[in-house]
Amino acid sequence: MSNYSLNEFIKRTKQDEEESDFFELETSRILEVNLMDVVWAKMGSMVSYTGQIKFERERVLEHGLGKMFKKALTGEGSSLMKATGNGQLYLADQGKKITIFDLHDESITVNGNDLLAFDPNIEWDIKLMRKIAGVMSGGLFNVKLQGTGKVAITTHFDPLTLIVRPGDPVITDPNATVAWSGNLAPEFKTDINLRTFLGRGSGESIQMEFSGDGFVIIQPFEEVYLSNSN
Repeated sequence: MSNYSLNEFIKRTKQDEEESDFFELETSRILEVNLMDVVWAKMGSMVSYTGQIKFERERVLEHGLGKMFKKALTGEGSSLMKATGNGQLYLADQGKKITIFDLHDESITVNGNDLLAFDPNIEWDIKLMRKIAGVMSGGLFNVKLQGTGKVAITTHFDPLTLIVRPGDPVITDPNATVAWSGNLAPEFKTDINLRTFLGRGSGESIQMEFSGDGFVIIQPFEEVYLSNSN
């Protein structure tokens, strides 16, 4: 049989029906959720599903009044949707690469735009980046997730993890910063000279500085965040 026949293509690319974990990577860019109850996912990330699954947009007071005000202040566009039911749910986000974390009473902070899905048992909270909200278009917001369960994030291309050690801080570009260990709290610094050197025509060069003991995940891509307030 030809290596290029339709049957061969289907054989190579069809879903693995033997997988049974809650989160599975069907490909490096498609997440399969073996749903038996509830999962939270990024709005608009559903690409296919089988079974009986109902989708609901995150309601205004779904996660309490405090989070509603935080979401309003950030003007962010990464609303959540709740998928409920039984079946196989397939999620993706603009062809970005997907990474699954299995948290065991641990915490991680994720750039809100890079959070794809998480277990409903995971506790989460929005962290505002007030210092740079007026500098970068739309500002930046992050989601701190903690507890035990699955979390899926996305990156443009392969992620790189940088180790942060006491006395040896790590500096990153906010647009290329995806996630970091939950115990770290980045500081923001402005480098006007770097802005001039690079010849950027608007805004100041904002950098994130991570100090302490932990890790930072970056991607080889500077993501542009658009304001959702218009």
